[in-house]
Amino acid sequence: MSTSGDQSSLPPYKPSTGFHLTQKPNPSWMYGQKTETTPEGKKWMKGVKSGWKVVDATVEDPRKLYGLLLTGIAPRPVAFVSSVSKTGVKNLAPFSWFNQVTSDPPVISVSCVNYSTRSKDTAQNIKDTKGFTVNIISEPWIEQANVCGIDAPPEISEWDISGLSMEPSISVAAPRVRECAFSIECELLQAIDIMDPKSNIAKGCLILGSVKYIHVRNDVLDERGYADPGKLLPIARMGSITYGAMREGFQIPRHSWEKERDDIMQALAPPSKSAAL
Repeated sequence: MSTSGDQSSLPPYKPSTGFHLTQKPNPSWMYGQKTETTPEGKKWMKGVKSGWKVVDATVEDPRKLYGLLLTGIAPRPVAFVSSVSKTGVKNLAPFSWFNQVTSDPPVISVSCVNYSTRSKDTAQNIKDTKGFTVNIISEPWIEQANVCGIDAPPEISEWDISGLSMEPSISVAAPRVRECAFSIECELLQAIDIMDPKSNIAKGCLILGSVKYIHVRNDVLDERGYADPGKLLPIARMGSITYGAMREGFQIPRHSWEKERDDIMQALAPPSKSAAL
C-alpha cells in the first residue's frame, strides 16, 4: 500500500455503483463454536503462530504510537467541522477522532490534537463561540475536504482553498457545507482538555456537542427515512493518508437472550455420558 502520495502506480478510482449486501462471513456459525472451526476463522487463526508485538504506550515514541493507533483503530468516521472564530474567521477542518456519544439526548464527540504551542483553531473557535457544524464527507468531494487539513494560519479560511460552498445554519453561526448531504448543527456541551500526565500540558481537547438540527438531503434517504450508505457514499479514515470507501456490507441480526436462551443453553451443555458412548 502506497503511503507516499504518489498516484502514478495506482489503478484509477472506480465510481461507486451503490452499496451491496452480502451474506455474513460464517453463515453456519453456532453458539459456542470456536473461531478456528469456521473456514474464515481457521485461516485467520493461523496468524497466532506469528506471536504479538507488545507496545508500552507510556514510553513509546509518540509519533510511532500515533501511526500505530491510527492504523489499528480503523475504519473511523470523519467529522468535517465548520467553526467560526471570535473575530469572525470561518474555519473548516476534517477530524477522524469522531463519533456519536448518545442518541437521547443526541450528543456527538470530536477530539482535537493541540499544536505544540497553542490549541487547534477548531477547538479554540468552539470554546469561544460555542457552536459548530459536523458535515459528513462523501466520495465526490473528498479532495476538497482533505485539503482543509492543511496547516494554514488562523487568519486564512480553508473555505477559499477548498472551493466548497457555505450554507447558513439555523441555530449556530458556523455555516454548514452545501455540498454535504448530511450535516449536523451542534452547540458546545463540554470541552475537556486532555492533559499529559508527565508534563501536565493539554495535548488535546475532547469536544462534546449537543445536536440541535440535522440537515439530510432527500435523495440519500431510504424508504424508512434513514441515510442509505449507497447514496450518501460516506468515506472512512484508515491509517497514514489512506481513506476508505463503503462498497458492501453484511447484516448480522442482534441476538435476544429471552428468545434464544433455551437454544444457547442446549448448545453449551456438556455432552451426556450416553451420547459419548
